Amino acid sequence: MTEITTPADFQDLVNGFRVSRIILTGAELKVFDHLLSPGNSSETVAGFLGTDPRGTNRLLNALVAIGLLRKANGMFSNTAFSDKFLVSSSPFYLSNLNHTNRLWKSWSTLTDALIAGTSVAVDQPINERSDDWQEAFIAAMHRRAGPQAIEVADVLDLIPVLRVLDVGGGSGAFTQEFLKRNPKMTGVVFDLPNIVGITKKYLTLSSSLLKDEGQEYSGIQNRISVIAGDYLRDSFGSGYDLVFMSAIIHINSPEENRLLVQKGVQSLNPGGQLVILDHIMSKDRTEPTVGAIFAINMLVGTKHGDTYTEQELRSWMREAGLQDITIVTTQGGVQIMIGRK
Repeated sequence: MTEITTPADFQDLVNGFRVSRIILTGAELKVFDHLLSPGNSSETVAGFLGTDPRGTNRLLNALVAIGLLRKANGMFSNTAFSDKFLVSSSPFYLSNLNHTNRLWKSWSTLTDALIAGTSVAVDQPINERSDDWQEAFIAAMHRRAGPQAIEVADVLDLIPVLRVLDVGGGSGAFTQEFLKRNPKMTGVVFDLPNIVGITKKYLTLSSSLLKDEGQEYSGIQNRISVIAGDYLRDSFGSGYDLVFMSAIIHINSPEENRLLVQKGVQSLNPGGQLVILDHIMSKDRTEPTVGAIFAINMLVGTKHGDTYTEQELRSWMREAGLQDITIVTTQGGVQIMIGRK
């Protein structure tokens, strides 16, 4: 937690939205796709985008000032960073920016959400939202899950796990990483009916990439199955040694999370593990900082979501019959709660 001590520091915080909006608009319009070496004039870029030439010029100038573009003799071109991370055809493209652009709209309703006590921007369940929204959302979750999955797999005891259930598993990134650590393991990714089609695309793509690279994990896709359903209403089945819940409890109310944890425990074999990955808050809900800010994201973007304290998670897990409950923070700051049946 950083204390603000000067008006200048305070004003920098207040005006941070300006830089954010410039970058997000550039990403939304795919400006960087048109500025690969040797670059283009702002008039040419405006022609590609169908935007106003003067406004486009000012946007590109601002992106130069921010440090994401270069300008020489009236010609604009990408920096090395922009070429690698902001060009949509790059394998390192930060596709999560598409989802961040959508978050901008819901965050702009914060004052109204505080008055109402819940989101005033959400009008459709995730399963009923547009294909573009769902694709952008899963892309953002996949971008987060990739490096986190490695950290989590490093600290979990996966050797005795023969069958894993990934609840709300999205792209399947965590399941794939777990299966890499144990060639005897099989996995199930459980997600909404309109999401599991996206899951299958990611699993196929990952398998192809591994095969092209000659890696021994190219057969992982054959050990993963997909189940479509609503995790609050539909059965998970049974016989799992590990039930994994990543970044889903913050979507739900406390009552819904109590039910979700109970369902997860019921599907576990004796001795199995339930693992929850999320922002795990201090008792006063001010730490970690990212979790305190994310609670606002849940306020403006969901009907019942929130970030929850360690004490709340422990109570749900104990009530469901779990023992040996521990909290683990990885070197990268990922927080998980682990309980055994």
